[in-house]
Amino acid sequence: MREVILPVLDEAQALPGVLGRIPAGFEPIVVDNGSSDGSGDIARKLGARVVVEPQKGFGAACFAGLSAATADVVCFMDGDGSLDPRELTALSDRVADGHADLVLGCRKPTQRGAFPPHARLANRVLSLELRRRSGIRTTDLGPMRAARREELLALRIADRRFGWPLEMVLRAAAAGWRVEERPVGYAPRDGGKSKVTGTVGGTAKAVRDMLRVLAEVDARVTRELPATGAAS
Repeated sequence: MREVILPVLDEAQALPGVLGRIPAGFEPIVVDNGSSDGSGDIARKLGARVVVEPQKGFGAACFAGLSAATADVVCFMDGDGSLDPRELTALSDRVADGHADLVLGCRKPTQRGAFPPHARLANRVLSLELRRRSGIRTTDLGPMRAARREELLALRIADRRFGWPLEMVLRAAAAGWRVEERPVGYAPRDGGKSKVTGTVGGTAKAVRDMLRVLAEVDARVTRELPATGAAS
C-alpha cells in the first residue's frame, strides 16, 4: 500500500472527483488546512483519512500529512482536480522499484487554458533558479511527486509555507538523491481560477514570493550542508 497526501484549502467541489479516481493500492490522506467549505467532512464521507492541520501554510499541511503517513512510498498532489490521481502509479513505481529517490510530475496541459502563458513563464523562471541552486535539471516545480517516507523525514524540511517543495528539491540534491521528472497531465482546476496562477497579478506576486523563499531556503540548506550530506 502507498499513500498520497493531498493538502487542501476549500476544495469541496473538486474532492469527490479527485478521491473517486485514486487508484487501487493507494490510501488518500487529506490534510484540511483550515477549510471553511466542509472539505474535511466531504473527504471523510468519501472514505479518506483526514488530518486537520490548524497551522496555515502549504508546507505545514504537507508535513502534517507526511507525519501521519505510514507507507514506505508516499506521494503528494494538489487536491483541486488539475491532476489525475491515476498517474500516481507510474510516478511512484520509479521510487518503489529503486530507479529514483524523488520523482517530480512535469505538467503537460491537457486542455487549452489549463496552463496559461504567464503561469508557464513564471514556472520556467523558478525552475531555472532552482536548477541553478541545486544542479538538478528540473523543468517544473512538480505539484505531483513521490519519494520514500523515511528518507523524506530525514531531509528535515523546515519550511512550512510555499518553500516546502523548493526545499525538498534543494535538500534532495544536497543529499545526493536521484531526482527524475515524469510528464503528467494538467487540466484546469475544478471550481474556478487557481489561487496562484489564475491571474497575471497573482502569478507575479507568487513568483516574487517564491524567489524570496527560494533564496532563504537555499541559504538555510547551504548552512546545514554538512549535516544534510551526512544523512544521505
